[in-house]
Amino acid sequence: MKYIKDYKEGDRLSDIYLCKHKQSAVTKNGKPYDNVILQDKTGTIDAKIWDPNNAGIEDFDSMDYIEVYGDVTSFQGALQVNVKRVRKCREGEYTPADYLPVSKFGIPEMTEELLKFIGSVKNPYLHGVLEAFFVKDPDFLKAFQQSSAAKTVHHGFVGGLLQHTLAVTKLCDYYCTQYPILNRDLLLTAAICHDIGKIKELSLFPLNDYTEDGQFLGHIVIGTEMVGEKIRQIEDFPVLLANELKHCILSHHGELEFGSPKKPAIVEAVALSYADNTDAKMETFTEILENSAEKGWLGYNRLFESNLRGTGVE
Repeated sequence: MKYIKDYKEGDRLSDIYLCKHKQSAVTKNGKPYDNVILQDKTGTIDAKIWDPNNAGIEDFDSMDYIEVYGDVTSFQGALQVNVKRVRKCREGEYTPADYLPVSKFGIPEMTEELLKFIGSVKNPYLHGVLEAFFVKDPDFLKAFQQSSAAKTVHHGFVGGLLQHTLAVTKLCDYYCTQYPILNRDLLLTAAICHDIGKIKELSLFPLNDYTEDGQFLGHIVIGTEMVGEKIRQIEDFPVLLANELKHCILSHHGELEFGSPKKPAIVEAVALSYADNTDAKMETFTEILENSAEKGWLGYNRLFESNLRGTGVE
C-alpha cells in the first residue's frame, strides 16, 4: 500500500485506510458533504466527500476500514483528499498493524530500559511506588506500553507514552550528574510517573481520543490521584516525600497557563518541567520534519511561534 506520508499534491489516492473520523456537514449554500479523517501508521490526512449521495459512495462509519479513490489536493497549506468513491472493506482485506502508528523504537527494549531505571531507585518508599505500577500491576504496564503520549501534538502513536517517559527519565538522570543538588530518587520517580494519567486520559488506538475522565480531569490530576492511591498502600510513607512527589507531577507543565495546577516550587519539579518540555518540543519538531513534503522553509508553526526550517536542506 502507499502510505499517507508519501502522498503529495496532484497524486491519485487509491488504497485501503482506516476512517478515524467521519462527520456530516453542510456548505454555506446548504449542500451536504462529509468531513473524513483517513489514517494509516504514518499519520492522518483530511478528506472531503462533496457528494455523499453519489452511487459510488458506500455507507460507512468512523473506525471502519474503507477503500478510497480520490485526488490529493492542497488547502491552506495542508494536503487534503477530494474523495470520488468509497467502499467499506471486509475483515481479512487489510492488516490492522498497517493503520496504527507505532514507535520507531521497540516496546520490549524500551520497557527493559525503563525497568533498569526503576531498579536504580534506592529510596524504599519511592521504589515501592514504581514497583506497584510497573512490576506488580501487569494490566497497568500493558496499557502504559500501548498508550500514546498525546492525541496529535507529539508522541501520538502506540508506544508514545513509553518512549516519551523514557526520554524524560534519561534527561533527568543526566541532570543529576550535572547538578548534585537534585535528589535523584525523587526526580526519577517523578519522571517515570509524570504522565501515567494519560492511560486514563486517552483511549487506546485506533480511537486515541479523550475519555470522559480525560475531558473532566486531565492527565495531571488523574496521575496525581493514581500516585496518591499507591502511596496510601505503603505503610509509613513519609508525608513530606509524598507531597514532593505529587507536587512534581502537578507542576510538570511548568506554567499555570499550560495546564499545571501549581508552578514548580522545588528544584526537582523545575528539572522535571524542563525535561518534559524539551522532549515534547524535540519530538514535535522531529515529527514536523518527517511528515513534511516541503523543502527549505516550512512556514509558520503556532506551537513554536516561528517560521521553521530543517537544517541541512538546500
